[in-house]
Amino acid sequence: MNAPGLARPLSLGLVAGESSGDQLGAALIRALRARAPDLRCFGVAGPLMQEAGCEAWAAARELAVMGLIEPLKHLPRLIALRRRLRARFTAERPDAFIGVDAPAFNLGLAAQLRRGGLATVQYVSPQVWAWRQGRVRRIGRACDLVLCLLPFEAEFYARHGVRALFVGHPLADQIPLEADRPRARRELELDAAASIVALLPGSRLGEVERLGADFLAAARWVHSRRPAVQFIAPMASGEVRTVFERQMREVGFGNLSIVDGQAQRALTAADAALVASGTATLEALLCKRPMVVAYRFAGLTAFAIKRLRLVKVPYFSQPNLLAGQRLVPEFFQEQVTPEALGTALLEVLEDQGQRVVLEREFRRVHERLRLGGAERAAAAIIELIEETRDSRARARAGESAPADSTPTRDLQP
Repeated sequence: MNAPGLARPLSLGLVAGESSGDQLGAALIRALRARAPDLRCFGVAGPLMQEAGCEAWAAARELAVMGLIEPLKHLPRLIALRRRLRARFTAERPDAFIGVDAPAFNLGLAAQLRRGGLATVQYVSPQVWAWRQGRVRRIGRACDLVLCLLPFEAEFYARHGVRALFVGHPLADQIPLEADRPRARRELELDAAASIVALLPGSRLGEVERLGADFLAAARWVHSRRPAVQFIAPMASGEVRTVFERQMREVGFGNLSIVDGQAQRALTAADAALVASGTATLEALLCKRPMVVAYRFAGLTAFAIKRLRLVKVPYFSQPNLLAGQRLVPEFFQEQVTPEALGTALLEVLEDQGQRVVLEREFRRVHERLRLGGAERAAAAIIELIEETRDSRARARAGESAPADSTPTRDLQP
C-alpha cells in the first residue's frame, strides 16, 4: 500500500555519484519504500542502492570525478552518459528525478528533464555557499526542490528564493551518539591500549594520488618520534587500495594495518585521524574523533580557485564550517607537507584538554544533524510528487492553480 495521497505506484529516477552518494541513495530508497512499498526506481546506482532495489543502468563509480579542470578529460564519456540517461528517463517518465550528490553531472541533467516536464530534486546541495555562489541561479532553474544536509545551506537558498529544505544528515542517524571504542578495537583486532591514528586519504583515485604519499610520510614522521603509535587505513575500494599500497612501497613505510571499507569502525577505534576533506571529516566528527584535515586539488584547479577568488568561506572542512569556528587544523594545497601534518597529528594526540572540548562540540553538532534525514527527505519528495500530480490534474481539468501553490510552469506534461 502506498503513502496517503499517492493513488498509483511511485516511480523514481535516481543518479548517485560514488560511494557517499550510494550510501545516501540507499537510505533514501529504504525510507521511500517504507511509505510506498510499490516503489520502482532506476538510474545510476552503486551496490548499496542496488541492494535496496534500484535498477542500475550505470554504476555510481562512473561519476567519481571532481575539480574544475580534471573532469574535462572525462567529458566525452560523461556527455554520452547524460544523453543516454536523458533519453531513458524521458521515455520512462518517472514521477520525479532525484540527483544524489554529483551536482556537476546531475544539475545539467535535471535542467534538461525539468524542461521536459519532470519534477526534479537535488539531494545534497553543492557547496554553492562556499564558492561560485552565482551557481545558485542555475540550481533554481534546474530543481523544484533542494534537500540540504547541513542547516546553513537551506538558509542560503532561502535568501536567493530557491525552494530548499534542511533534512538533517543520514550519517548522523546511523552513527550512535556514544562511540564504543573498545568494541571497535576488538572487531578490528587492534591493541586495546595503543595510541591509534586512522589515515583516510580519500575515496576517489585522484584524491589518493594527490594525498596518499604525504599521509604515509606524515605517519612515518610521527612513528619516528612516537614508535608506539599505530596506524590503520580503511580503503574505500580495491582500486584505491592498489594505489595506496604502491605509495606505501614508494614512501617506504608499511607499519600500518589496511582494511577494506569499515571507515566508521576505524574512526571509532582511533584516538585521532588524518583525513581528506569531504564526507570522511563528517564521519570523524560523528565518531567524536580529533582530526587533522588536508586537501589538495590538481594544479590547474587550485590555480583557478585562487586566481578567481572563488572560495567565499573562512574554512573548508565540514567540522569547522558546522561549528562556525576553527576546531580542527586544516591544510590546503602547498600547506600539505609530511612535517606539517605530522606536527599537527602529534599535537592532536597529546592535547587532552582540547580532546574534551572537541568531543563536546562534536556531540552538539551531531545532535543538530540527527533528524531522521532519510525519512524527512522521503516525505519531502512525496509531498512534491503529490503537488505535481495535483497540478497536472488541475491543468487537465482546465482549473487554475491556487495563488499560494508552488510554481508549475515547467511541470506540465
